[in-house]
Order: sequence, then C-alpha cells, then structure tokens
Amino acid sequence: CEQELKILMLPKDPNDDKNVIVEIRGGAGGDEAALFAAEIYRMYQHYAESKNWKTEIVEADETGIGGMKSVTFMINGQGAYSLMKYESGVHRVQRVPETESGGRIHTSTMTVAIMPEVDDVEVQIDPKDYKFDVFRASGNGGQCVNTTDSAVRLTHFPSGIVISCQDEKSQLKNKDKALKILRARLYDLEKQKQHDEMAELRKSQVGTGDRSEKIRTYNFPQGRVTDHRINLTLYKLDKIMNGDIQEIIDACIAADQAAKLAKMNEN
Repeated sequence: CEQELKILMLPKDPNDDKNVIVEIRGGAGGDEAALFAAEIYRMYQHYAESKNWKTEIVEADETGIGGMKSVTFMINGQGAYSLMKYESGVHRVQRVPETESGGRIHTSTMTVAIMPEVDDVEVQIDPKDYKFDVFRASGNGGQCVNTTDSAVRLTHFPSGIVISCQDEKSQLKNKDKALKILRARLYDLEKQKQHDEMAELRKSQVGTGDRSEKIRTYNFPQGRVTDHRINLTLYKLDKIMNGDIQEIIDACIAADQAAKLAKMNEN
C-alpha cells in the first residue's frame, strides 16, 4: 500500500496523455530490414486497434516486395504516449530471409522513434523559417490521389528537416500534417539535447528514449522475443508480431516505476 502511494506520488510525464507520431526506419540489413520494418508497423497497427486508437499513415517509402524503408504514422488515442514511449530505440530481428537459399540466419535492425504530438503553443515555428513545395502524389493511393497536386514537401531551413506528406487528397490537410510532424521532431530534438545533458540521470530509467539503444530482439527460429532493458524473454513471437505487446509494455512501466522509486528513496 505504501508502495502504491509512492507510485502515485511519482511526477507524471506531462506528455503521457498525448497522441503520438511514430517513425520507423529500416537499418542494417537491406531488403530484410525493410520487410521487418513493415512487420513492426503492422504490429503497432494491431496494437492500436486493440486499444481503439486511430492510426493514420503520413509517409511511407515502400520497397517493391512489401517492405518499407521508412514509415511515419500518427496514433490518436487516449494515453497513447504513456504506453508507446517505451518502444523508442533499435529493434533487432534474427531469422532466415525468404531469399536466403543456404538457410543462414541473418540479423537486421530498424529504429523506432516515438514522439508526442505537441501543439503550436509548445513549439512555435516562424513561417519565415519554412517553405512548402507542392507535387503530384505517387504510389498506390487509388486514382484520385494522383490526378491533383495534393502532396506537399515541407522544408524547415534552420534544422534542415524535410517532410513529405502525400496521404491525404487535400493539400491543406497534408500541410497541416507536415507541420504537426515538424513540431514533434523539433520538440524531440530539444528533448534529446536535454537528455544528453542529463545522461547520468537517464541511466536509471527504462526506455531512455536513446535512439541508438538496442531495446529488443525478435528471434524467429526460436520463436522468442527478448527485451534487453528488463531482461524479459517471451516465447510467443507470433502473438507479439500480431500486436500483443501489452505484457512487454506493462513490464517496462513496472521497471520504470521501480527505477524512479529507487531514485526517489536515494534522494
């Protein structure tokens, strides 16, 4: 009971109730990494569905064979950030690729970035600092997407960030989405900077938000998923790839709270 009270007293992350923007990028491993990135995207889609959250794709760089070199999408739902924030970091897959005739296991990686959606009060962007270019959407958006110049490219001069948005049929909606992503990325950059200044403090926490941290391995031959931050191994790879990640997230939350409580007791 005392423990529960202490947990309630832990400072709440101000972003916990927010929607999130998720960026998945295939890393080492070429086509196989891109295939895995697409599977992780589907895993999050299924998880979001199980929570009755809404997902909306913003941009995807697809490979011909069903993979994704990168994909950015939004998740709108109550408390999305409080659960999804533990997914930031490097995800590693070990399996025999379909294209591999010798049956050798390959290791590929991809990076997930989870950013809270922030409003224009939290991150103000001077309109003089960016420009929009309009172009014709390409890809499989059906007939009507390709007939108008609805896709937009947003370039932010001070940071060099470029965002393309071509999922909506309306240019205005695409501009709106691109600005949302830009705000989230600028906020994220600022947070990373603060993170690096507070690196010591960060070591005590689970899911530090460090992009280069290898957080999880998905081993297909053994049907297991291991979360390296909390030494949790589960032998239900199929279910996890199908969106059943709540057990991992719950374990991360518990470990995070324990680390923060320990820190609080030290102080």
